[in-house]
Amino acid sequence: MNRYPPIAEHGMVGDLQTAALVSSGGTIDWWCTPRFDSPSVFASLLDGERGGHCRLAAEFPDGNAMTVRQLYLSDTAILVTRFMAPDGVGEVADFMVPDPSKAPTDAHQLVRVVRVVRGRLPFALTCRPRFDYGRGTHTLSLTDEHAAVFHGPGADLHLQSTAGIALHEDGDDVGARFTLLAGQAAAVVLTSAPGGSSAPPAPTLEGVADAMETCRSFWLSWLRSCTYRGRWQDIVNRSAITLKLLTYAPTGAPIAAATMGLPEQIGGERNWDYRYTWIRDASLSVRALIDLGFEDEAYAFRRWLRERIETRDLSSGDPLQIMYRIDGDPQLTEETLDHLEGYLGSRPVRAGNAAADQLQLDIYGEASDALIVGGDIGAIRGWHALSEVLDWLAEHWDQPDEGIWETRGGRQDFTYSRLMTWVAFDRGVRAAAEFSRPADTARWTRARDAVFRQIVEHGWHDKRQAFVQHYDTDVLDASLLLMPRVGFVSPHDPDWLSTLDAMDEELVSDSLVYRYDPAASPDGLRGSEGTFNLCSFFYVEALARSGRLNQARYAFDKMLTYANHVGLFAEEIGPSGEQLGNFPQAFTHLALVTAAMALDEELEKAQTGLRHGDSGHPVTHGLTVPHAEAGGGGTGG
Repeated sequence: MNRYPPIAEHGMVGDLQTAALVSSGGTIDWWCTPRFDSPSVFASLLDGERGGHCRLAAEFPDGNAMTVRQLYLSDTAILVTRFMAPDGVGEVADFMVPDPSKAPTDAHQLVRVVRVVRGRLPFALTCRPRFDYGRGTHTLSLTDEHAAVFHGPGADLHLQSTAGIALHEDGDDVGARFTLLAGQAAAVVLTSAPGGSSAPPAPTLEGVADAMETCRSFWLSWLRSCTYRGRWQDIVNRSAITLKLLTYAPTGAPIAAATMGLPEQIGGERNWDYRYTWIRDASLSVRALIDLGFEDEAYAFRRWLRERIETRDLSSGDPLQIMYRIDGDPQLTEETLDHLEGYLGSRPVRAGNAAADQLQLDIYGEASDALIVGGDIGAIRGWHALSEVLDWLAEHWDQPDEGIWETRGGRQDFTYSRLMTWVAFDRGVRAAAEFSRPADTARWTRARDAVFRQIVEHGWHDKRQAFVQHYDTDVLDASLLLMPRVGFVSPHDPDWLSTLDAMDEELVSDSLVYRYDPAASPDGLRGSEGTFNLCSFFYVEALARSGRLNQARYAFDKMLTYANHVGLFAEEIGPSGEQLGNFPQAFTHLALVTAAMALDEELEKAQTGLRHGDSGHPVTHGLTVPHAEAGGGGTGG
């Protein structure tokens, strides 16, 4: 077994409250339960010795050739790892059945079904849980040859097998070896539960088959709501399923990624915990969800977001902080897990995220846009809360912050942060008129126009002929690829096109896009990073909207070649084409969806002879906004 398989060599299964990663070798090497942001039960991805894992795979003596392939059953979250050898062909199917009630629960089941379709294959099972990120000890109770319980601190993990898999003790862990012939099947069920819980009913092959069909039916039924019918149906469906898997159903809050601590640079210190809900990431997903036809998911997050705005319980006094736990708890104390060696020695391993305390003013633009785009902010209480936020922002927008990339190198006047405060005021002014709501729109209009003038005056660099990262630098920043989408500037504006040209020269490498150059703009951290997948898909969308369709399509098709074997993306692409960072990353899959839809739309326009702008309006993230021309006073009023 590879002690540290490549980050990309994984598929993900989940039940909409928790998720597990399964390597292409059949090892569950990441599972936090009962919630995404709970301590881990299996975390060998962060420490091959101390982290814990559960492996179920075909096993042959050295020298026997075997090919392994991993795939999803079409349009589902059922993951199949297939083992093919001269003596036989078999597979392990991993899945978790989503709970349709959406009620939070402390009990979760992960099912592993093994079967042989040709010949005969020997299999081996090892189950070695390590509770609380490997810090907690456990005891083992093996009640019979088909049932074992690992008793951890405050939690139990039940391991049950069907006939054909006889369990045996291996110290405080469990193992099994068995052989199946063509047509035979067996199953292993892992159930996490609170400490002292009674054992689940013994699994049967019939019951497992029913559960698998229930899981399959859930995903096929859910995906029928998808309205996308474009050129990239399969990868968009896979991204939609991934976004759904990364959303905590009881609250509607999406997490940024299923993992923590996976490095942006092997051996480096850029190792963060992404199992939380970022206001920015989640807000930007609303338009994509609506455009895909998933209105319920978009509404659920907007409800969660309104609750955060209405609560206003932060010690800082700010209306929002940049991220929360999935239940809305703002406490994300960061700790370093020094006992874990980290993925391929990449330390420190961090749990929690101290960036939650940063000031990032852009979140008010994304949040305002997400709330208004669906129209339900017209509710009286929701509008009152949002108007209070905009009143606060009118007093606080003109200050340095840490910016979208959560740099730890000090506050700056980031252009993207100003851009999104412009969005907040712009959407607020328009919504007040649309919903006939009371508001100090004159004040918001003055603030919006002041932000616009400041960006044009200080965010534009004459020598670079481009909008830049912040007011005191000439460094470019890929976050500004969103300028046309939010309606600040027309995608055909000469100043925007020259910005796009500058990014082509400095941030783009064979269609892959860097966020910025940390050597030119120090971010307070050592080391470097790869190209950022989110930005690469933003780049595709910006190219498409600017009429550079051949370049956009090439860049998009090129990016799709970096997806892993089951269509998933991590955060970054490294110098050798490897995936880096937390996995899979929701923001990347969100950007993939929006890029595909934008490219489809622009290709259709080109094929039917329509030019971008024939309707008089660019496509924007949020309300329809008139064109803004270079230096022409913006999209006022």
